[in-house]
Amino acid sequence: MSIEKKGFRHLREGSYPLTRVVGTSVSKVDGYALVTGAPMYADDIAARDFPQRLHGKILTSPIAHGIITAIDTSAAEALPGVHLVLTWKNTPRTFFTTAGQGWPEPSPYDNQMFTERVRFVGDRVAAVFADSSEVADEAVKLIKVTFKEEPAVLSAEDAIRAGAPVVHPESSKGAYDAAHNIAAHVDVNIGDVDKALAESEVSVSETFETHYVQHTPMETHTAFAYMDDMGKLVIVSSTQVPWHSRRIVSRVLGIPMSRLRVIKPRIGGGYGCKQEILIDDLVAYGVIKTGLPCEVELTRREEFVSSRTRHPMKVDMSIGSDAQGNFKALKMHVLSNTGAYGSHSLTVMSNTGSKTLPLYNKARDVRFFGDAVYTNLPVAGAYRGYGATQGYAALETTIDDLAAKLNMDPIELRKKNMIRVGEGSPIFEALGEGREGVAQTIKSSSLPELLDLGAEAIGWKEKRGKRVRVGHKVRGVGMSMHMQGSGIPLIDMASASIKLNEDGTYFLTMGATDIGTGSDTILSQMAAEVLGVTADKISALSSDTDLTPFDVGAYASSTTFVSGGAVIKAAKAVRNQIFAVAAEIFGEELDASLVSAEPKVEHDDSERDPILSFYYMEDGNVVSVRSGKKVSVSEVAYRAFYEVNQHQIAATQSFVSPHSPPPFAAHFVEIELDELTGKIKILKYVAAVDCGVSVNPDLVRGQILGALANGIGFALTEEYHFGSHGNMTNSSLFDYKILSRRDMPPTEVIVVDSYEPTGPLGVKSVAEININGPVPAIGNAIFDATGIRLHKSPYTPEKVLAALHGKSI
Repeated sequence: MSIEKKGFRHLREGSYPLTRVVGTSVSKVDGYALVTGAPMYADDIAARDFPQRLHGKILTSPIAHGIITAIDTSAAEALPGVHLVLTWKNTPRTFFTTAGQGWPEPSPYDNQMFTERVRFVGDRVAAVFADSSEVADEAVKLIKVTFKEEPAVLSAEDAIRAGAPVVHPESSKGAYDAAHNIAAHVDVNIGDVDKALAESEVSVSETFETHYVQHTPMETHTAFAYMDDMGKLVIVSSTQVPWHSRRIVSRVLGIPMSRLRVIKPRIGGGYGCKQEILIDDLVAYGVIKTGLPCEVELTRREEFVSSRTRHPMKVDMSIGSDAQGNFKALKMHVLSNTGAYGSHSLTVMSNTGSKTLPLYNKARDVRFFGDAVYTNLPVAGAYRGYGATQGYAALETTIDDLAAKLNMDPIELRKKNMIRVGEGSPIFEALGEGREGVAQTIKSSSLPELLDLGAEAIGWKEKRGKRVRVGHKVRGVGMSMHMQGSGIPLIDMASASIKLNEDGTYFLTMGATDIGTGSDTILSQMAAEVLGVTADKISALSSDTDLTPFDVGAYASSTTFVSGGAVIKAAKAVRNQIFAVAAEIFGEELDASLVSAEPKVEHDDSERDPILSFYYMEDGNVVSVRSGKKVSVSEVAYRAFYEVNQHQIAATQSFVSPHSPPPFAAHFVEIELDELTGKIKILKYVAAVDCGVSVNPDLVRGQILGALANGIGFALTEEYHFGSHGNMTNSSLFDYKILSRRDMPPTEVIVVDSYEPTGPLGVKSVAEININGPVPAIGNAIFDATGIRLHKSPYTPEKVLAALHGKSI
């Protein structure tokens, strides 16, 4: 694998602000502890601090749909070492959503801790807390349950048929039409798309289906809870959303938030599945009922069956253009399978259109509509890419089909119709995440350069359409183009606090949730940049609802942009306070309004912070522009703490933005397809990416390569298999193939800088966008090699062979 860094223009060109720490690959702040095996994860901490804790195990449903007519827990309760057995009979009956989203939650309140009705194989039936995992496992086996099995809905198409079994016959607050299995509905219509399609000189309509996959984080869902010395209930959870966890657990158990504390330790991967509150309520209630520390750690099988998945979707895509390839109409219809509960059903489906259709803003008539439906299959939820992955699978393959019909190069067709700097799209304003969106104008984009560099790296002109053969193997090239977002505008909010220590170092506390992405590191770098020190002078503490300020959590590609904005504002506020004390030391006047001015995040090339005309920070010192005098920040701290006008130099700032600047990506792939076996081999993969300013280039590379591993697995190998009764039949890593490091193809990553003026220090996001490329790019390469279009992922050898022989699977 290689990475090519193009430019880092913000470091040395034009009027972009000069940076010293941002743009360098400093080591992760937790790197040494992680690689040396320090007890950093939830289960490690539980074993160290509470060796006598209770261990929880969950009894799940063996049927897809039915009613529990009888349950007998007496034998389990009598087993020595068992302390507690939970069912619907002795737990709160509050309805809630497990989706860790901002309030008010856009997902329906269709879940309870336990209920008499089971809705999928893997649904909760009971839970046991015992002295050991072994005793808890044995106790679970002793629980006797009688079910009245009911007809199940095992596909999205069946869910909306007349007379289909109703998955949620009870009233579900927030569901669009539960009586007809519709959890969520969207319909956004701009212009008259059907008329525009009918009048288009050239049009193409395709249907693409994506499948069930799971996040497979290294660490499964794990949480433990205990009562501290002051009577506060503390939950330590491998969560992406500690504040949402506290709010939801408070609602479910009826406990004031003042009595709850949620701590996020290091996390062994999340990718969206840990944006769900799946076990935090159980461990908390276990502590309430027993008075003892309680832990639940899902097994790998439970993670597959009972956790969360990507929403399988059927996407109908139509594009109309004139004879020159100018888009006239875009029409996208989605049928999304949300599984047994409506977690993220509305917002994922909304993103399928809102993160894709604006990329081609030249079409005046656009319609996006669809339904997310309940089935008796595993529950879908947040997954990296969050709906855009499914949308691009359909959109980008349909564009290649249109290019073939027009006899036009697919890259040129995209260049003709793509969004550019200074432009917007009516979709931005019409469609947000489950509500109306916010008008947006693109202020930074390196997309034209991405396309050119990616095409050059893959050998596009030399290879496309050539169908080079080596025996029974044929080669092809394909590409796809993408945009995403950076947080949810006017919804996502983050806060950060910074205080100065006497030795000139700083303590940064923030709600931002580092889930292995390195956000503690890059946010420390951003603070260090403003404060004129190296990153090691910043100590960071994150994700503790008692000790750190609020943050919505790690999702929606928000951390660098939104949480970074809060850090930049806090750092600037602290810097200005330091300048005020330095002015006293220098005997110089400094206008108090400059010190108290609201810190800005957005950067206008024609402006700079007015206070920087008087002082600046460099290498741990304050320097006066007027006199050239210099004083160390440590001296400033000692004066403020111990001498004149004593006070703590510190600041807390929050950031919410009306902007969500999209990162851009162009993906290219060369494949070799074996016509005898149907196997696809990737010869080379190229990802050209614009994420604004790269705060830490090595971590940027890690995010891109990690997303590619996710995306290539989604395209070729990962897939749930189900039995006839809705049971998953390959719920282990022996049978469910995720890519390992040795499976990754030769990969070239090209990072092309832009400077985003609405973002802190010019940043955008990078974590999600690159998972969206492999399915359409590989599908387009198969089309280039064979002329065959596969309409369903993953591209397994069986599907390829069937298509080669004129059949479908």
